[in-house]
Amino acid sequence: MRQLQEMHGRLQTRLYRLQRHLGEAFVLHKVGVLLSLLVLIIMLSGCDYLISQSETPPAIEQISETRVFLSTYCTITIHGSDDYTLLDQAFELLEELEALLSMTIADSDIYRINHANGMPALVDSRTAEVILAGIEFGELSDGLFDITIGRLSHLWDFGNTQQIPDEAEIIEALETVNFRQVILDGNTVRLENPSAWIDLGAIAKGYIANELADFLIAHGVTSAFINLGGDITTIGNRQDGSPWRIAVRNPFGDADDWIGVMEVTNSSVAGSGTYERTFEYDGVHYHHILNPTTGMPTKSDIISATVVADRGMTAEGLSTIAILAGSNDVKYLFNNTPGFIGAVLVLDNEEVLIFGDIVFR
Repeated sequence: MRQLQEMHGRLQTRLYRLQRHLGEAFVLHKVGVLLSLLVLIIMLSGCDYLISQSETPPAIEQISETRVFLSTYCTITIHGSDDYTLLDQAFELLEELEALLSMTIADSDIYRINHANGMPALVDSRTAEVILAGIEFGELSDGLFDITIGRLSHLWDFGNTQQIPDEAEIIEALETVNFRQVILDGNTVRLENPSAWIDLGAIAKGYIANELADFLIAHGVTSAFINLGGDITTIGNRQDGSPWRIAVRNPFGDADDWIGVMEVTNSSVAGSGTYERTFEYDGVHYHHILNPTTGMPTKSDIISATVVADRGMTAEGLSTIAILAGSNDVKYLFNNTPGFIGAVLVLDNEEVLIFGDIVFR
């Protein structure tokens, strides 16, 4: 355990040094996920200490690098390779996809849609793919998940401010939220309400993680670990043949406290929680998962949802929807989503619910 904690501390030190080097301009709103919900991977081998402290993990040939994209720390680790050119190309792809899907980067596909004043906007086919998935999640959740929540998420701005928007502003923003207003025709996108904004923040990282995985697989990689601020996609197993081990944080404990470890192979893991990106005002707790019907942080008995799926976008979308839906409806949600593998939910009464076909102990 001491070795695990020491490795955790070294990772924190390296990450914060990187933050100081890159400057405070970056809004690192998902560091909490990286360093808490899923940080206990300790670069993939650390969780071996959870299984046995008497065995020394074998040396693994690997290359790994962490850079800042998507307003968070993004780490790509490739086992069995020393091709740093491949790492550079993967990060170039990440940067390219962020430049398409970001709501805030000027001239991104999403930015152009949001500022087209209701006129059609021609977008990249990959952008259209993510928007279509967002619409499908909206249908699946009966509107609980809504990609046109952009005006609301911009209003709350959890990444930069800690204040409650005016009620009149919330009401005005709510009038722009309706995923059914998104008209997708091939690679052309139009918003029927010219004041509406699309925000793909709840599924974009999962999509990008899988695009990176597909790129690496196409270049012969058989073992890799992609971590985009807590949204994880794995290729194969670890080099020693064992599954990847990912620890799930205890939302009621400290950052290095976890409730268990899941094993995954060739799959994606994403987590959402009402304990992330939060603030308190007059004794009331506010978190970043907004209900698109009220414009306020959702009220749910699920504090934390960690979902495993065959694709990152599925895992990320379901983790958010689970919290929005609550524990009474998640079984139907999971059973009716292709690609769902399993989930670990932590309720507000500290009960832990496990769904699907996953190894979790």
